Amino acid sequence: MEKEKENWEMPMATFLIDHHSDQLRSISSSPDPNLHFPLFIDYAELMEDNPRIARLLFAQPKTYLPVFDDAALWAHKIVLREMPDDKKGVEKKFIHVRINISGSPLECPETFPSIGRVRVHHRGILLTLKGIVIRSGAIKMHEGERKYICQKCKNSFPVYPEVEARNSISLPSICPIQQSKPCGGTKFQYEENTIVCHDYQEIKIQESTQVLGVGAIPRSILVILKDDLVDVVKAGDDVIVTGLLTAKWSPELKDVRCDLDPVLIANNIRRINELKSEIDISDDMVKKFEQFWVHFKDSPLKGRNAILRAICPQVFGLFTVKLAVALTLIGGVQHVDASGTRVRGESHLLLVGDPGTGKSQFLKFAAKLSNRSVITTGLGSTSAGLTVTAVKDGGEWMLEAGALVLADGGLCCIDEFDSMREHDRATIHEAMEQQTISVAKAGLVTTLSTRTTVFGATNPKGQYDPDQPLSINTTLSGPLLSRFDIVLVLLDTKNPDWDAVVSSHILSEAELDRTTNDEDLVNSWPLPTLKRYIHYVKEHFRPVLTREAEIVISSYYQLQRKSATHNAARTTVRMLESLIRLAQAHARLMFRNEVTRLDAITAILCIESSMTTSAIVDCIGNALHSNFTDNPDQEYARQERLILEKLGSIDDI
Repeated sequence: MEKEKENWEMPMATFLIDHHSDQLRSISSSPDPNLHFPLFIDYAELMEDNPRIARLLFAQPKTYLPVFDDAALWAHKIVLREMPDDKKGVEKKFIHVRINISGSPLECPETFPSIGRVRVHHRGILLTLKGIVIRSGAIKMHEGERKYICQKCKNSFPVYPEVEARNSISLPSICPIQQSKPCGGTKFQYEENTIVCHDYQEIKIQESTQVLGVGAIPRSILVILKDDLVDVVKAGDDVIVTGLLTAKWSPELKDVRCDLDPVLIANNIRRINELKSEIDISDDMVKKFEQFWVHFKDSPLKGRNAILRAICPQVFGLFTVKLAVALTLIGGVQHVDASGTRVRGESHLLLVGDPGTGKSQFLKFAAKLSNRSVITTGLGSTSAGLTVTAVKDGGEWMLEAGALVLADGGLCCIDEFDSMREHDRATIHEAMEQQTISVAKAGLVTTLSTRTTVFGATNPKGQYDPDQPLSINTTLSGPLLSRFDIVLVLLDTKNPDWDAVVSSHILSEAELDRTTNDEDLVNSWPLPTLKRYIHYVKEHFRPVLTREAEIVISSYYQLQRKSATHNAARTTVRMLESLIRLAQAHARLMFRNEVTRLDAITAILCIESSMTTSAIVDCIGNALHSNFTDNPDQEYARQERLILEKLGSIDDI
């Protein structure tokens, strides 16, 4: 076996010199010889160049990955020898080959299963798992090797810790030295100064709830990181891990059966951007988006409304809510000033409404539109479940990510917002505005990122009283309300005409379900297309405010500040930032890189819908009864004229 491994070292080194000499040269440039260096190779490239090595790595990674590391050191020495004297670096002691399976035959269900489908037959092969980091342990020093001398034959041999036995080192019962005649020695002595230590970290990854069915519990697995892989990821990161599946004994407890817990010893781990990795937008799709807006060049608001109709199509009307959901999901542009202070680009939305007004429907549909989302309820979540909790594992305290951290870069939907305890609601103040969570628990002091959009839904406290401020009607504090860009109040007032229209819509939907399953008859923008559109405009448009838009937004903000008696909790400087974010989001929705007066007026209409008693326009009405108009451009012209007259800014523009 040893001879066979040596036979493979030379072709492995040849492959590395032929294909990765640039990486080997860059490793040589580092002055420290004792650091651990990664050497990244693509499995698909190895498979094409030398299929036999690729198959051995897959089938017996425990045996052949160390051989590949030795081959990397050999190749490094050869490359170093060929370099000019003035560019030669220091010879390195530790180089680790890191396998990337992207685009290779290993991207199949058998070798790339979900965490919940890992089974015994996966043990021993090169396995790849994808998940989200929910727990990140401390970095420790780990004894990776020590040498012993046989008292009988005087030869030395290395002894390695066993993962199965929780990294304990056990000596062999008989001398393992391979000779023509085994010596049979049973007494061994430790050889001084032969201990080799490694950096060591344990993390736990959990499968994404997006891919699970209803009722399924997300499974998790422990991952061991060593050397250059430690401290690469943190709680809340989406990762792909390639490594060797093994097991370790669970802690021994009296009168409790001892089990083997699965564990993945990582060979490579990389953080992925979930949005970019999952959503593939082809050039043909982009052309369709462009052609769509060319078609609606003369009536752009009709095109916008065609997109908005695709949001939660099972709910009739509610134009204002659908517009607010679209603008919240798209969001504005993050701004960082000269001092490094960051102003968030993500928007937050709160729906306050009577039972049966469709709040939860919008929450669930928004979660489908976002590629990374977490849905929770205020009643079922503690402050630790929302933010972060400290857990003790094996005598060591670790941080475990909550809903807001797991939704970093995506959407966090919180239903029954009013059911949260006051203390729990207070914990999300920092997460919503500064987009971080500062933790000081069990001696762990750190800051975690929560760049997430918060979408909340709540019922009013008892019968909604329009004469009372929003904070009293919802029992939510002023500082918390001011963090929401849009707060829509949906009141189920008696309106016979509206009731007749809604009932006929619901009955016609039921009739349609019985006759056809063709999604295009119901909605010309199916969910996957809408999801891709939102992602595309967020990635490719960075709208800039025009002078016209600046004047309109500034005039409205100043007027609101003068008349802010009923909604003092909402009319803070955060309102000005909200107006800018919503105007930028509307420009993105309209497929533009410029924030025009149209976008500024639309942002004002959204904010006006958030006010229970408007100080500017009286044309808003109940958001629950807002419907799509036949001629949106004409309706907008009327609203624009009214708003500009109130602002008195027509002469300035």
